[in-house]
Amino acid sequence: MDDLIASSRNKIVGTKQTIKALENGEVQKVFIAKDAEKKIIRPIITLCETNNIELQYVESMQQLGKLCGIKVKAAAAAIKE
Repeated sequence: MDDLIASSRNKIVGTKQTIKALENGEVQKVFIAKDAEKKIIRPIITLCETNNIELQYVESMQQLGKLCGIKVKAAAAAIKE
């Protein structure tokens, strides 16, 4: 299932961009790193629950960054509709 974010051409990487896209109703699915700071990812989790968006956890920020094709860690990422 993690390969979904890796193979998606229409993805958003980063907390701010993910929150913005969620607020605009542009997100199909969200990925969150289990080791991300709770205060950073809490707004994303809340928006996902409110908008009934599927949420999937990835083991680490390092792994999520790698899945997104970037060389830095990522706390959150999303696939746009």
